[in-house]
Amino acid sequence: MAATTKSVVDVDYLKQIEGARKDLLDLLQKNKNFSPIVLRLAFHDAGTYDAKTKAGGPNGSIRRELSNPPNNGIKVAVDFCEQVKAKYPKVTYADFYQLAGVLAVEVTGGPKIPFIPGRPDARDQQDSGALPNPNGDAKHLRDIFYRMGLNDRDIVVLSGAHTLGRANNDRSGFDGPFTEDPFKFDNSYYVNLRKEDKPGLVKFPTDKVLVEDPAFSKYVQLYAKSLSAKAEVLELFSVEKQLLSSHNGNLNLQLFTDSLLSLKTMFKAHFLDKESANQLDIYASNLLPSPALWKACPSVSKKEKAYSSGPLWK
Repeated sequence: MAATTKSVVDVDYLKQIEGARKDLLDLLQKNKNFSPIVLRLAFHDAGTYDAKTKAGGPNGSIRRELSNPPNNGIKVAVDFCEQVKAKYPKVTYADFYQLAGVLAVEVTGGPKIPFIPGRPDARDQQDSGALPNPNGDAKHLRDIFYRMGLNDRDIVVLSGAHTLGRANNDRSGFDGPFTEDPFKFDNSYYVNLRKEDKPGLVKFPTDKVLVEDPAFSKYVQLYAKSLSAKAEVLELFSVEKQLLSSHNGNLNLQLFTDSLLSLKTMFKAHFLDKESANQLDIYASNLLPSPALWKACPSVSKKEKAYSSGPLWK
């Protein structure tokens, strides 16, 4: 396990998180074209996690790993985020980069994902070779994501981040956007996967395998459906249903729900020590009745509190 510095989630910390949230949201809204690379930053920091050894994960170490080939281009996102991070020294980079990723999804029309702080910073570097290679096959994807404690559905859901941004030749060996609107978070990535290759749009080998492998393709087919597709899973989680019903309808509800479930799995897995996990439980259970915490973090709604302390986080 990587050596970490501890993140103490107290009233002062939450004030800084709240300030960072507002400033990051403002910065991203004014510079929406940075959202895809910021989301990539968040994933690359998280994507080194090993569920067996508890090593890696979203621990802020990526800022020291920018020379590693899989992280080519991410310095742009690190420098962009530093405009806000410098104002909030108490906030760990581990929390800050994941908060930035959450907001990058939100400003491009995706779901508003409840954010729970408490990730400690690592003091050493991680293995960037643990990240997906765009030229990989189905076995490669499973090797990478199963190591993180994720499953086939999670692989397809998280691959949907390619709905944002574009490939760059100096980073992946490919060049071009994945969808017609690379700054809109919707399900067009899955729609395009099921169509013939279109000039000007990119599909990595790891994208194509999602329709070639039967276990993956059933999820691609589901997420490519229109909003009218049945989403029985929503009935299991009334809070998610309330959350999702208020969002832009371009992405079907099943995808929204499964995205939240997959992100929940990642977030839960990536609390690297027992103390941080305990802080999460205390934060979630005390947020509603504590006037001090509500005052420190006013944008956290009762709906978000119910979500963060509900059965999905247990």
